[in-house]
Amino acid sequence: MCLPLLAACGLHRWPEHPAGRWCNEPDHVTAFASRACPCGGALLSRANSEGFARDWERVAVEDRLDGLTIEGLTRRLGGRTVVSDVSLRVRPGQVTCLLGPSGCGKSTTLRLIAGVDRPDDGRVLADGEVLSDKIRHVPPESRRIGLIFQDFALFPHMTVAENIAFGLKGTAQERSRRVAGMLERVRLSGFEQAYPDQLSGGEQQRVALARALAARPRIMLMDEPFSGLDDRLRDGIRDETLEILKDEVTAVVLVTHDPEEAMRMADEIALMRNGRIVQSGAPYNIYNAPVDREAAAFFSDVNVICGTVRGALTDTPFGEFLIPGVPDGTEVEIVIRPQHLRIDFDRGGKGPNPTREDGVAAKGSVIRARYMGNESLVEFRMEHDGSTLAATVPSVFLPKPGTQLWLMMRRRRCFVFPKEAS
Repeated sequence: MCLPLLAACGLHRWPEHPAGRWCNEPDHVTAFASRACPCGGALLSRANSEGFARDWERVAVEDRLDGLTIEGLTRRLGGRTVVSDVSLRVRPGQVTCLLGPSGCGKSTTLRLIAGVDRPDDGRVLADGEVLSDKIRHVPPESRRIGLIFQDFALFPHMTVAENIAFGLKGTAQERSRRVAGMLERVRLSGFEQAYPDQLSGGEQQRVALARALAARPRIMLMDEPFSGLDDRLRDGIRDETLEILKDEVTAVVLVTHDPEEAMRMADEIALMRNGRIVQSGAPYNIYNAPVDREAAAFFSDVNVICGTVRGALTDTPFGEFLIPGVPDGTEVEIVIRPQHLRIDFDRGGKGPNPTREDGVAAKGSVIRARYMGNESLVEFRMEHDGSTLAATVPSVFLPKPGTQLWLMMRRRRCFVFPKEAS
C-alpha cells in the first residue's frame, strides 16, 4: 500500500483536490486513512487496490525524491587520474548508461557511487543526502544501493529464496512475503528451493535482480549485467529487466561497453573516454549529433573524408562541400555513416539519378561486397582520389569486384569536425 509511504513523506494527493495539488497538512494525512479529506475532495474508493496504490506510490516517489547526483567526481590511482570531474544526475525511474571502452573509468565511477571506493574530489548524493565528499563517507551497507554484477554473485550454497532474503530486515513472515513478491515479479515463482547451479543464465540474472530490488534500494547499479548471457536470450532478458526497473521507480546506472545495449536500455547515455564524460544526452541525440568523430564511430562504422577549407568550401569525391564559419586552411573531417551513402547504377551510360538530398554523384569501383544478414556492405575505391568508402544496402546486393557504380552522399546526415591528431 502507498499510505505508509505517503504518511512518512507527509504527502497525499486527492483525485479531485483543487488544481490536483499535493496536500501536506498532518490532519489531511490522517484523513487519508478514513478517505475523508478536509479539503472536500472525493472519497478514495480504491485505496485498497494494490495496482492503484502502486500508481500513487510511483507519483509520490517521482515528485518527492531527487535520485542520484554526482558532482565533479575525481579519483586518482597510482599517480594517474582514472575518473576526472564526472558529473551526472539520474532521476527516480530513469536509466542512465555509462558507455565506453574498457579502461575508460566506468566501473571505477560505479565503485565510487557504491561507496566501496572514496573520491579524491567531488561528491555523491542520493535524494539530497551526501554519501561521499572530502569529509563524509557513508559505508556501502548504509547507502540503500542495489548492485548487480556480470557474474550475478549469487551464493552457491543458498537456495533462490535464501539468496533473495539475504540482508532483508523485518520478521520472518515479512521477509518471506517480500521474497514471494519478488519471485512473482521476476516470474520465478516455484523456484524458491532451487540452487543457483540448477538455473539457466537468464534465471540466475533474474534472481540477482530480485535480490537487488528486494531491499527497496533508492539507487540500482548494474555492471555489465547482460554480457555473460547467451545472445539468443539477451534481448528478452534486457526488456524484462527494464520493465521491472521502471515499475520500481529506481534511479539506475548501467555500465556497458555495448552501444546497442545502451541505445536499447537507456533514457540517457553518458559516453566516457579517458576518465571523462565527453558527451551525455538522450540516445537519439548522442547518435545523431555526436560531439566528435570518435563518438560517432563508437556507435557504428563511419566513413571519413578529409579535406582543407578554402573559402568556406572543401573538395570531396562528391564535389565541393560547404563548411561556413571555418577559417581558411582548417583541416576537417567529414564523417558519414555507410547507410547514408546511396548506391546507383550507370543506367546504360546515362549516369545516376540523384535526388535533391543526394547532391553530386561520384563514381567508384567495387572492392568487395559482403552479405551481413540484414544488409549488404559494399566497399568502393573512389575514382576522384582513390579513397575507400563503404555503403550499406538493406537487402541482398553483391556486385562483383571491379563493377563501376555511383555513390551519392546524403549531406544532411554528415558530421563535420576538426581533423583529429594521429
